[in-house]
Amino acid sequence: MKFSRLVCGLFAAAALTSSSMAMAEDYNVFLITMDQNDQHWVRVNAGAAKAAEELGNVKLQWNAPDLKDDAKQIEVINNAVAAGADVLLLAANGPTAVTAALKEADSQGVKIIYVDSPADFPGLKTFATDNLAAGTTAGQKLIETLQKNGVEEGRIGIVGVNAATNSTVNRELGFRKAFEGTKYEILPTQYSDGDTAKAKDIAANYFNQGCVAVFGTNEGSSVGAGNAVKEFGEGVYAVGFDKSNMILSLVRGGQLSAVMAQNPEVMGYEGVKAAVAAMEGKDLGEKYVDTGVSVITKKNMADFL
Repeated sequence: MKFSRLVCGLFAAAALTSSSMAMAEDYNVFLITMDQNDQHWVRVNAGAAKAAEELGNVKLQWNAPDLKDDAKQIEVINNAVAAGADVLLLAANGPTAVTAALKEADSQGVKIIYVDSPADFPGLKTFATDNLAAGTTAGQKLIETLQKNGVEEGRIGIVGVNAATNSTVNRELGFRKAFEGTKYEILPTQYSDGDTAKAKDIAANYFNQGCVAVFGTNEGSSVGAGNAVKEFGEGVYAVGFDKSNMILSLVRGGQLSAVMAQNPEVMGYEGVKAAVAAMEGKDLGEKYVDTGVSVITKKNMADFL
């Protein structure tokens, strides 16, 4: 009888230990962004790290190419899968370029959640800005600025990132929509790959062609556009996207009339929470979550410092 009690006790202890180990299981979550240069991605990672710390069962790794490049991002995805990723939190540089890599990851049981910019391959959930609407807002703010300064017509340039990235392409489309039925002419977009120096040269070229304003579609493009305004002087204008120390400095100086500030910390934070929920087999709810945008101008920028 005593022996039976002892055996039962040992089994109970083993079951409790096994249950505790299961509860303590860590999930390998890889955050893969377009690069690690923009403050936008630093802030996505900060939000992800906060969620990982709060949850306590996440091993978070942030990996990205040194620059925005499809081939390099594919390599980062493949390396994450080989390293035992349970979940990929991905900001896709291009919607189709990474498809094969994501198919392979999916075939190995890796779960895919998008932050900021989705690929065409189905993911469990996406946390991103409504970029079409935000682009339209950027256009409306530029129209307000131009009309306030007596500029009722003229040509306007767009400094894009590339012709493929889902988020920035939608910003361009939304921006153009704002000018429908106006006397302003929106020129073909030119692409900077998000490089500040390239963006400045593109914006300066637009101004030298007689453009009255430009729109930068991401952090690097916006900084370049603002720097071009600073160099060109009065009579030209720019609006942009994202929030960084340099962008806020350009807003303060009047070189950027307005910028659309996303909520990258929310993308990263909610992305990690969704990753754990997915690993635990929970319902993730709606497939797309709009993480919102705020308009920053010189007048209200103190609220965003």
